[in-house]
Amino acid sequence: MNLSIAKKKLISWVIPCFNEQEVISETLKRVVEVSSRAINYDWEIIVIDDGSIDCTREIIKESIEINSNIKLIGLSRNFGHQYAVQAGLNLAKGCAVIIIDADLQDPPELAERMLAYWEKGYDVVYGQRVERYSESIFKKLTAKIFYRLLNSLSEINIPQDTGDFRLVDRKVVEALKQMPERGRFIRGLISWSGFKQFHIKYKRDGRYAGRTKYSLEKMIVFALEGITSFSRRPLKLATSMGVISAFLSFLGITCVLLIRLFTNSWVEGWATLALAILFTSGVQLICLGILGEYIGGIYLEAKARPIYFIDETKGFDMENK
Repeated sequence: MNLSIAKKKLISWVIPCFNEQEVISETLKRVVEVSSRAINYDWEIIVIDDGSIDCTREIIKESIEINSNIKLIGLSRNFGHQYAVQAGLNLAKGCAVIIIDADLQDPPELAERMLAYWEKGYDVVYGQRVERYSESIFKKLTAKIFYRLLNSLSEINIPQDTGDFRLVDRKVVEALKQMPERGRFIRGLISWSGFKQFHIKYKRDGRYAGRTKYSLEKMIVFALEGITSFSRRPLKLATSMGVISAFLSFLGITCVLLIRLFTNSWVEGWATLALAILFTSGVQLICLGILGEYIGGIYLEAKARPIYFIDETKGFDMENK
């Protein structure tokens, strides 16, 4: 009697990295250990080098020589974290994909619990941070403000205190591949897609080694990308501010005219006039800035450039040898 052996499900890791030579070896070691414990699955570990200028790519290549499950996508330059993640998703073949950063702030060991909930029928299982060790008070405060502001402005509910550390089902990956927009905010796109989600709470560690690659400027750009990609309310806010400013200006003009026409008094000095000009000018500049963010997004989308270029790959052909 011939017994057919059931084919194991393939699970893909997607690990974007940029200048992580101090930590990438330890990251791959822990990911491989977690994968080897889950013997009911086959694994591929896709590492995306986002244009590193240190020895990160060379270390990944050395790891591939030791473990054929590890694969490299080398981008031609530093395109950005979200684009690197998408590059990994585009080439991942797994029934499910686990997205994790290379800095080991998010524990790879949580993947086992994510897989358990995925097997129960959840399409997205994301990690929700209940504590953020080794991060400054400023970073924690701004992150908290960002997520709450984003949800208050957005038309969809984006889970608070989460990053891109999550497991997504193959159908979620395929949905992301159908979204052609250049301004990518992946955790928002996943929420927008509407698939069944579940969260696992965990305590986020400090970096294993090295320094964060997210400067204050990059965080601000990322926040603006998230807000403008998923909400038109800032445009409505600009309109409201313009209406309020015009109404107050009209009241001021009416008041000045009434005083001038029906009394012998006149508004002396320049303080009131200066305040009025400064107020209206400030409102106008804020509104122009909001409009500029949206127009800039339209400009980038209209050019329709690819969101990344791959310089080299390694390990993807081994499965066919």
